[in-house]
Amino acid sequence: MNDRGALWFLIGLALIGANLPFFNRWLFAVVPLRWAHKPLAVRLAELLALYFGVGGIGLWLENDAGQIAPQGWQFYAVTLALFLTFAFPGFVWRYLYRRKG
Repeated sequence: MNDRGALWFLIGLALIGANLPFFNRWLFAVVPLRWAHKPLAVRLAELLALYFGVGGIGLWLENDAGQIAPQGWQFYAVTLALFLTFAFPGFVWRYLYRRKG
């Protein structure tokens, strides 16, 4: 996979991963939960775990492309903010959108 393809793959994966906790009632879309509705704390914990998962895949892709660049705390703060921005449509759909009925 070339660098551009890896970048778009990672962005798409981040969009899917950021919205996954808000569009289903299962844990990581695999494990059924005993609650009728998944609590917000569980959704946020799942979001954080998916952030680290997508980050690990990004690290693997960067290692596959060449040498891994050293990153400071600023990089992780920006990527977390971007991941939370990607999660905004799912959050709006789950908690702010008014459904009829």
